[in-house]
Order: sequence, then C-alpha cells, then structure tokens
Amino acid sequence: MKDRSDTPENGGYDLIVVGAGSAGFSASITAAEAGKRVALVGHGTIGGTCVNVGCVPSKAMIRAAEAAHGGASAARFPGIGPCTHAVDWGAVVQGTTDLVGEMRQKKYIDLLPAYENVTYIEDGPARLVEGGVAVGGQILCAPRILIATGSRPHMPEIEGIAGVDVLDSTGLLTLPARPESILVLGGGYIGCELAQMAARLGVAVTLVTRSRLLPGAEPEVAEALTAALRAEGIAVETGLTYGSVAEGEGGVTLTIARGGKTELLTAERLVVTTGRVANSDGLGLADLDIDTDARGSVIVGPDMATTRPGIWAAGDVTDRDRFVYMAAYGAKVAVNNALGLDPMIYDNAAMPWAVFTDPQVAGVGLSEAEATAAGHEVKTSVITLDNVPRAAAARDTRGLIKLVADAKTDRLLGGQITAPEGSDTIQTLAMALKFGMTAKALGETIFPYLTTVEGLKLAAQTFDKDVAKLSCCAG
Repeated sequence: MKDRSDTPENGGYDLIVVGAGSAGFSASITAAEAGKRVALVGHGTIGGTCVNVGCVPSKAMIRAAEAAHGGASAARFPGIGPCTHAVDWGAVVQGTTDLVGEMRQKKYIDLLPAYENVTYIEDGPARLVEGGVAVGGQILCAPRILIATGSRPHMPEIEGIAGVDVLDSTGLLTLPARPESILVLGGGYIGCELAQMAARLGVAVTLVTRSRLLPGAEPEVAEALTAALRAEGIAVETGLTYGSVAEGEGGVTLTIARGGKTELLTAERLVVTTGRVANSDGLGLADLDIDTDARGSVIVGPDMATTRPGIWAAGDVTDRDRFVYMAAYGAKVAVNNALGLDPMIYDNAAMPWAVFTDPQVAGVGLSEAEATAAGHEVKTSVITLDNVPRAAAARDTRGLIKLVADAKTDRLLGGQITAPEGSDTIQTLAMALKFGMTAKALGETIFPYLTTVEGLKLAAQTFDKDVAKLSCCAG
C-alpha cells in the first residue's frame, strides 16, 4: 500500500477520524478549530445515520402523519367537525428523500470547504492497521485515531426470517408504495414512532413486542403511550415470545406464543425495529486489541478512549448513549482528551431523551427503579395531564408526568413525561437536575400559565399537596 502520511503539505495529520456522520464531523470541526490537521475518512454515506436514515427522515414523515391526523382529531373541540385528508404515500416519501438530500448537502457536504485543515477522503471501507488507517489501497498515518462509524439496524434471530422480505426502519421510510398492513416487531422508540406514523398515513398496523412498549421507561409512562396508540386503532401485542415467521401469497405470518397459547399474526409486510448494532466489523479492531462487547460496540472509558492507546471512539459505534446529540458530545470529549485541549469526562447524568410519538415521551435522570437500585430512599410524584390547564384547554389530556426525588434531601433525581409537548418540556427538568434543584424549589418556581411545562411545577407540588384542590396559578 502507498503511504499517504506525508500529506497535507507540511507533514502528516494530527488526527484521523473514521466515519463522516455526526460524531465524525463534530470531532473534525473541534480539532480543526484547535488548529489541528485532520483526515476525515468517509465510511458509508456522508452525514451518517441521523440525516440519511434516522432523525431527519423519520421526524419529517412523523410530522407529515401528524398533519394528516390533525383533521380527524379536530373533532375533540366542540363545534369542530372531523375531516379526512387524502394521503399520497409515494409523494410523502419522495418529499422526505428530497429533504434528506438538502440537509446532507447543507449540513455536511457544504461545510467541508469551510475547514481548510480537514481533508475528506472517500475511497471505500477503512480498516485500522498498526500506526494508521488503510483506505483505498493507501495508508494514512497519525498519532491519534477516532472511530466514529455509527450503527445499523439489528436483525433478530427468528425461525424463517431469512426467507422473508423484511423491511427495517430505512426500508419503511423509503418504501415507494404504501402497504395495506404491516407488522412492526419491536416496542422501543423506533418501533413506536414508525408504527404510529404508518397508521396515521393509512396503514393497518400491528405493533408486537416481547415485554411492553418502551421497556426502559417508567411503567406508568409506557401504559399511557400504549393506551394512546390503541385508541388510534393500532393493535399493540405485548408479553409474548416469537416463534417463527413465514411469507406467502397473502403476506407475512408471525407465529407467537402468549399465555401458553400459540397465535398467528398476519400483515402484508414485516418491519423489524429491534434495535441497532455497531458498525465495527471489518475495522480490524481485534487485531489491535480494541475491546468490543457482545454486540460489537466499542468499549470506551469516561474519556472516550478505547483499550488501545492512541485510539478513541464516539457515537453509535460505542457502548454509550445512541442519540445524535450524544454522539456529537462524545466526539468532542474524545477529541479534547486526545489532543490535550480541555480535559473532559463523558457525563450523561442530565441527558434528556425523547420519543416522537403523539403524545411524546421524554425523560431525564433516574427512573424510580434506577434510583432505588442506586441506594436512594425514593419518593415519587405522579400527576395525569387532566391536572394541567394547558392540556384541558387543548382538549387533549392523554399522558402524565412522573417525578423522582430523594426522600431525605428532596433533591430531584429524574422524571418522565407523556404529553403532546413532552420533548420540549423535558429540557426544563434537565436544567433542574443539572443544577441540583429540590422538588420544593421546582414547585416554587414561576412558570407561564397554560403551558405544558407548568406541569413540572404542579408535579413538584404534588409531593406535598393535592394540586386538584388548587385554583389556577395557585401555589
């Protein structure tokens, strides 16, 4: 192989970044702004998961489905009649594809010329070797390497699945024609979001999961979402085991076992949303003694360093949080430590997360179970949205808010919310946790009236009083 370690002109790179998604760009920009020379090696489509097959296309189609659903749901207001919007699935998909192309161009491709210290190299798959990275028949050399190759959809081991034309999340979001019906396997955030999106665009949906929806969320929150999805006509099947799957002229049949009985679920297409796995195979990690876990995720320390000196990792390829904003954050942590800039430690204690269903689900900090397991004496507060004036005025009281606090110190430990504006509301609680607020302090904070976020104040007050007995804005 040809050695390209002598480029750029004045002698080599300070950092090689493998993967040009959110983490890779974050790392490259951070290093370039510090005056370092960077080789950014493309590993898959530039822009990575979020802009190409994840956040952008899914949220665009979720918003489109929300608009289509709005006419029918308007009947909840007295004096407003329902209406049905015509849906052209193919046009929605094409519009989403166009948006993805625009975002990829604007937020990734067009950014590269602005950073003269970053050399973008797209010569095919990369492999880590002793002292550098092999790509396109050449070897790049640098004293520091960052792995940021992302993840891909996971395919579960179910008898017969290899013989079925399965759609993953990417396949559903790019499907040119609307299917009459789908089986969605997996009750995590991807499965819940896509199931509701498809249902609102006119697809008959069955959502299937082994345990319950959103197994990492509070039980009360998951139950509220399950009720909301079922109210829209989605068949939610929980508490089961997968037997086998087969495809025939009538579509796909999934055999499940539940309560000692065998059941058959059928649909035109099968959509699998059972998580994601790291894009780490083919990188030569084992040859360099870089440890990975059972699902191929690169194991990193709090400084984002791998088990190989001189090599760091960030984003979905690691064993850390799989959110685009945490990928960018993790990359910044890694580069700051790798280049000796500002020492940083990966800290997700006040990391908010959101599920873009309707109602939205969001959370931050510890759940009740996690707080108990961590040794806290826990107290909780739960209020349903019919106690929140904003929800009453919007004629939409689906959902609830749950707060978790330390019973001894009153310090807030976490909270989750199911509400139409839950994803925006949760950031206020994230700030409260970041700065160590108590439940009492949150309950005494002034919030604007007729907002969803005011529900946090009411939930905090519920630790000590019955908010149903308060007048508007009281307390």
